[in-house]
Amino acid sequence: MNFEDLIAKVKTCGKQKLAVAAAEDDAVLEAVDAAHKQGIADAILVGDEAAIRKIAAELNIDLSDYEIINEPDKVQASLKAVKLAHDGVANMYMKGLLDTKTFLKSVLDKEVGLRTGNTLSHVAVFEVKGIEQLLFLTDVAFMTYPTLEDKVHIIENTVAVAHTCGVECPKVAPLAAGDLADELRKMNAEGKITGCVVDGPLSMDIAIDPEAAHHKGAQDRPAAGHADILLFPDIQAGNLVYKTLVHTADCKNGCILTGTKVPAILTSRSDSFQTKVNSIALAAVVAAGLDQ
Repeated sequence: MNFEDLIAKVKTCGKQKLAVAAAEDDAVLEAVDAAHKQGIADAILVGDEAAIRKIAAELNIDLSDYEIINEPDKVQASLKAVKLAHDGVANMYMKGLLDTKTFLKSVLDKEVGLRTGNTLSHVAVFEVKGIEQLLFLTDVAFMTYPTLEDKVHIIENTVAVAHTCGVECPKVAPLAAGDLADELRKMNAEGKITGCVVDGPLSMDIAIDPEAAHHKGAQDRPAAGHADILLFPDIQAGNLVYKTLVHTADCKNGCILTGTKVPAILTSRSDSFQTKVNSIALAAVVAAGLDQ
């Protein structure tokens, strides 16, 4: 499984609908248009219409296939865009030229946001050269210092994403020594965490490298060498691994916020064009799975 497979998968479900908040962003518009041309998603662009049209002209993007809702105020643009997802007009929500705090406030808005009562968490999906399976990293951007209960919810959120990506029974590796990782393993064995195999605690090398697992005598562990989900002890550890992969490895990645009514795409301006497209594709696969 790789991102080409994910794109092929979502094409079989038909185009999904994306609402973009403050869409007057060149990198986001370019990614949204690429996703449209690849048959991944159609989009409703909410933001400063004059700025959107100016950027589109500079990038030779034909806007005739897009609905544009003119709202120059960024806070109001975020609320109007998220309401489209809340009301079922769109089934994905994406951050444009908007600060993260405002975007998250719209996601959490009590009237028009995407709350479900579930814990929110972030998942980054990586296709890394030399590793046969997709890696689901969590949480690297939202949940700071998760408790045991938080980690149960993070696993549940991430397992749901892995299932929609075609991983029937993902292997979860809590990357931390100590009682929490062992407790998660026991909860899985007792049927309190389902849809996956939790095998922890594991070190990073044992989790993803079969040779390292063999040398350390851990080759018989359920997730050793072939973990699908890497569960980090805290956001600092997760973010360090995320950025190390992005800046040093031959890889592709996409990221979404989960636990929401629909997947939310929270990218930054430093993310590559391909990462933004991959994030839309990932969200589209999850959105299609939610509709089934």
